[in-house]
Amino acid sequence: MRDTSTRLTGLYAIADTALLKPSGFEDAIRKTLIGGASLIQYRDKTQDKVRREMQANTLVSLCRKYSALSIINDDIALAAGSGADGVHLGADDAAVNEARRALPDKLIGASCYNQLDLAEEAFAAGADYIALGAVYPSRVKPDAVIAPVSLLQQARQIFSQPICAIGGINSTNISEVLATGVDMAAVISAIFSEQDIVGTTQALASQFRKVS
Repeated sequence: MRDTSTRLTGLYAIADTALLKPSGFEDAIRKTLIGGASLIQYRDKTQDKVRREMQANTLVSLCRKYSALSIINDDIALAAGSGADGVHLGADDAAVNEARRALPDKLIGASCYNQLDLAEEAFAAGADYIALGAVYPSRVKPDAVIAPVSLLQQARQIFSQPICAIGGINSTNISEVLATGVDMAAVISAIFSEQDIVGTTQALASQFRKVS
């Protein structure tokens, strides 16, 4: 059965392999989970199928061990093959309804950038959650469109389904993001570019307890 939306809440770490060396991948994922991440997404834009499968399987296994959700970026087949809890789709990926047909019992997330009409379409097509951003300028995606805090507030008023904020979120601004009522905050470089991954993740995850 598909996970209910009650689990789609908390710190959403995105393990982008552009920031993670293969030799340190497993250790970084484990430390993020120890630090309290509720969800981890595997994001890899290479064509290295063998490594992608190995790392995805590692991530899924660790997420199960620490009772966190595992999400695969872009790749429906990899999400199915690795046994991940779900897949996350961007504008250039498969359509949400296509993913829902292929993964009837999995979670599906959709990037909607700064467009609330896309969010409405994604939910209508079967998405379990949507992501809006970049909320702030992003080091990972410096050319990303901006979805300001005011848009998050507007989205919260419109949609009852889970919303994830993404883009430039760190320890200095996450409280402002969570004050909008979003369910999840996705973080990439603010975790995986740090030396103390456990401590950094704990500091970010603790912000959710302050608004719960």
